[in-house]
Amino acid sequence: MSEISCSFVTKAAIDKAQSHSDFSRRQTSIQKLQTAKGSDRVVIMKSCVALALLLVPLVTAQVPHWGPCPEPSVQPAFNLKQFLGRWFEIARLPAQFERGRCIETNFTMKSDSSIRVVSSEILKGEIKRIEGTGVTEDMKNPAKLGITYSYVLPYTPYWILSTDYVNTALVYSCTDVLRFFHVDFAWILSRSRSLPEATVQKLRQTFENNNIDMTRMVMSKQMGCEKEL
Repeated sequence: MSEISCSFVTKAAIDKAQSHSDFSRRQTSIQKLQTAKGSDRVVIMKSCVALALLLVPLVTAQVPHWGPCPEPSVQPAFNLKQFLGRWFEIARLPAQFERGRCIETNFTMKSDSSIRVVSSEILKGEIKRIEGTGVTEDMKNPAKLGITYSYVLPYTPYWILSTDYVNTALVYSCTDVLRFFHVDFAWILSRSRSLPEATVQKLRQTFENNNIDMTRMVMSKQMGCEKEL
């Protein structure tokens, strides 16, 4: 069977591919599809449609980027115990699963050395909470955590790029699709509900220095939270 890229099937991904190199890549994929045998073409298209349907929840809220995930540097000598506790979301890349305000996450250690992860937000006047489990996926790189909010779902990357443990933390998560393109998430966290604008911009620059596109970063709403939580 001919090797065909499914990336051109996902319209959201195509619309974001503006550069000449991305255009050439799509053209090559289309030419391969056109030269494939009839039976192969049917199988390929069915696979691509199935992949596109699986990706709909991601691409509707996220911006896919061509190529595999970046490999940003992470916090050296990461100390999980110091990182545990309550963190407030200051800014993020848009995520369909975060629609409320007063978003925060609390990390506590469990008896089996895994991490209890409880995230909460206020949505339409109600407090919504979800509990997940975190693990250290690579003991040689303890800042590379994995988190899942369901027993049936695999762990997704939750990398601590930088933290001073007492004030701020930068978190990055990325999933690539067959190495054709990737979908990512990024968060600026703080031990308090607000940070000076200059600090936010400095932290944002750290992401960008690691080739992470932060042009769609949005500020989280953390006003009037204590009265309702």
